[in-house]
Amino acid sequence: MSLIAIIDDDPDIIEASTLVLSSKGHKVISANNLEDGFSLVKDRNPELIILDVMMDEPDDGFFLAQRLRREGVKTPILMYTSVSKTIGFEYGAGEMVPVDEFVEKPISPDQLSEKVANLLRKNTEGK
Repeated sequence: MSLIAIIDDDPDIIEASTLVLSSKGHKVISANNLEDGFSLVKDRNPELIILDVMMDEPDDGFFLAQRLRREGVKTPILMYTSVSKTIGFEYGAGEMVPVDEFVEKPISPDQLSEKVANLLRKNTEGK
């Protein structure tokens, strides 16, 4: 089906997400830091990127999303976050955070499958 990149420093999140997405027929590739994630996206050109907000630094995911957009990567980005639960701050996609959608961790397998299917469909319709 689709090639999906997961960029997250938590191996349990990568493993769980990979299991869910693989069961739906997707091929999953992953990286656990900013630089490897950037290279993975540029080299492999996935159809969807799943990106964690906090990795080595609290804003790594935001920084990588902005860098990808500056480099012309238009691939949809689904951002995993637990920030709003932790600090009570809600934010949305936009210019400052150039992602297509946010989801709170933990995410259920059904919710992940639905979000991924919706973003892939929108991406296909937009071409």
